[in-house]
Parts: sequence; C-alpha cells; structure tokens
Amino acid sequence: MTTTVARPDLAALAARFAEVRTRTDRLTHGLSPEDQTPQSMTEASPTKWHRAHTTWFFEEFVLGADPGYRPRDPAFRYLFNSYYEAVGERHPRAARGHVTRPGIAAVAAYRADVEQQVAARLEAGTLTEEQLDLVELGCHHEEQHQELLLMDIKHLLSGNVLQPTYVERAPDDDPTAGPTPLRWTHVSGGVTHVGDDGAGFAFDNERPRHRVWLEDVEIGTRQVTNAEWFDFIADGGYTRPDLWLSDGWASVQDAGWRAPGYWREDDDGRWTTFTLSGRRPVVAAEPVCHVSFFEADAFARWAGQRLPTEQEWEAGAASGLEVRGGLLDPQRCHPSRASEVTLGDVWEWTASAYVPYPGFETAPGAVGEYNGKFMNDQHVLRGASAITPPQHPRTTYRNFFPAAARWAFSGLRLAR
Repeated sequence: MTTTVARPDLAALAARFAEVRTRTDRLTHGLSPEDQTPQSMTEASPTKWHRAHTTWFFEEFVLGADPGYRPRDPAFRYLFNSYYEAVGERHPRAARGHVTRPGIAAVAAYRADVEQQVAARLEAGTLTEEQLDLVELGCHHEEQHQELLLMDIKHLLSGNVLQPTYVERAPDDDPTAGPTPLRWTHVSGGVTHVGDDGAGFAFDNERPRHRVWLEDVEIGTRQVTNAEWFDFIADGGYTRPDLWLSDGWASVQDAGWRAPGYWREDDDGRWTTFTLSGRRPVVAAEPVCHVSFFEADAFARWAGQRLPTEQEWEAGAASGLEVRGGLLDPQRCHPSRASEVTLGDVWEWTASAYVPYPGFETAPGAVGEYNGKFMNDQHVLRGASAITPPQHPRTTYRNFFPAAARWAFSGLRLAR
C-alpha cells in the first residue's frame, strides 16, 4: 500500500536527494580509476566502494521494499553491504580494495540507474511514508560517506611518495602567525535537556531527549590550535607517560606517535603536514587536526584542563557556538584558522564514551543496525569538520570513533 505525500514535501525531498547524489559525483570527478580502487587500511574504504555502497543503501532499503523489484545485479548485495547482518553475507571489509570489478564505469551506471528509479518514484508520489523516511535517512547516510570518502582518499594519497594533491589551492598566508588568545565561556550548572528535540532530522543515537544534571563549567571559546600543540611537543608531551591513559601510552609506544597524524618534522626543524592539497607547512593558527582521543586527553591533562563531556559540550554549544559557513568547500577541504564561538573545522573529542541515551531503542529490521550496534569501545566527538557536508551538522549530532583513531578530521576544545 502506498501513501501520497503532499507535493511540496515530495519536491523538497526530491531536490535534496538530487543535490546529495550530485555532490558525491562532484567530489569524485577528479579521481582516476587507480585512485578509486585501492584501500589503504582496514578502517578505510575505496572511493569506488563508497559510491556503490551509498547506492546500494537506496536500492536495498527503498527500492527493495517493493515486492516486485529486481536488483540490477544480485552480486552487488554481497559486494556493497557494509555491516547489515540482517541483509545477509557480505564481502570482507579488509578486502574491499581487492575488488577491481565492477570498475568505476559500471559503478557510475549503477548509481545512475538507482537514482533514476528513486527519483521517478518520488516524482510519482508512489513511495510509502516508511520509504520516504528511508530516502531521507539515505541522504544523510550518503553525506556521512562523503566525509568518509575524503578522509579515506587523504589517507591513501598520503602514502604515495609523490605526495599527490586532491585539490589545488593557493599557499597559506603567514603560517607562523599565532592564534587569537584562548578565552572561556561560562556554562551554568543545573538540570538541562540534551538530545534531539524533534524539530528536524536526527539519527537514532541522538534520541530520546532527556534530562541531565551539570555542574558549572567553563568551555574554551575556540579549539586548540597547532601553535599550542607545538608547545605540547616541545615540552615532551609524547615522551611523558604521566600524561597518558594506559592504553594511550601503549598506542604511543606501538605506533611511534610523536606528532599529530600526517605531520612530519623536516631536516630544518620545521613541521609540515599532508593535506588534500599536498604537503604544506603546519599553520600555527589552525585547529590541531588528526589527533586521537588519547592525544586529546593527554594534551588536556598537560594544559591543566580536561575534555568536556558531551553533555557539557552540547549545553555550551546551545549557549552561543555556531557552525561556521563554508563547510566542505571542494576547493579547500582543510580547516580554516581557528576563530571564536565557531564550530566546524575539526570534530571535537569529548570525555564521553559512546553509549545509548536512557530509553534508546533500535528501529525494527536491518536499519536498526545503523548506530546502536557500535555502542562499545568508542568515544563521542561533537561539532563538524571542514569536510562535513553543509546541511549535515547540528549540535545534537553524536559522531564516534575508537580512541586511537586519527584519520578523521578530529581535534579538541578544552573545559575546566
């Protein structure tokens, strides 16, 4: 049985669907077949896989809800399922880079076919309310993969001795110029509410909205910068076990960390970092990027402060922080200089483990595997980054990664 939805709602959803799909194609347009096929580590995926998986999501959960639908290629259900156990067996995650066929032309044809079918059903108004909800979820899911795609291609290109560029951009003005002084904003304690208020789209892990008790706290008005990280390194931050959690110190020793991800100290003593525009001098006033939870926690301890909990962070964001404009600028794909009361250059680690909110419930069926099954051994990040799609951020958004992960555009903001 189908339900007809008011035409303005359908038109808006159809426009959003087209916009999201077009952005993915634009982000991958300059990448060769050789760029799109390899996988640089188990946690990353090939560009080609991201393009196909986001298409499979719409095919499996939207088109596949119709009993008469026949998939374009039954093998795609195995190749491009990510982690949905209820759907069936899937290709091993660590071996996604081994899949040379289908090639990028076949994946492009797959994308076009599924897009046309979803768009036609939106135009005809023949999708059920549940299917329309899944189209909206699929758009947000694809935006998540747009960010992952850029994280993953950066990691892949960084391992190339030629240090290739994804996007050309002009040199930075005066990389040595310092940031604005760090100031603090007061967040009053007491009972407050956190979580999705129902005003717009939210993932299931942002619900239900619930009450929490906070003590008074002060939160930094800007993120920690590279200039401050220089001081942390110079003061032996990576050589002092007293600053580190036990597993964090083990990660330092095992991985040989002595600076954020992608940083390199050149022969002249200057630090450079690999960016999506190639290797460049580290800009002192930019937010530090590509640090793990362990590094963020050690830095906060070194600074005599701490990381905010995610509840403190959300309360602080509600009291004046705003997402900066220009997120996911395809001509930059890199943080801007840190500025006060803005979010959006780097995701910000919090002190909170990724656990369900009180009363959290998973959705029925395979879609219920979207977030809840990952609520262990992860830490919450809040905000957005320089490669987050512009309509994606909100102050209730709960991003999450393992404590040692560094390939996300991740940084920190201090609390005290």
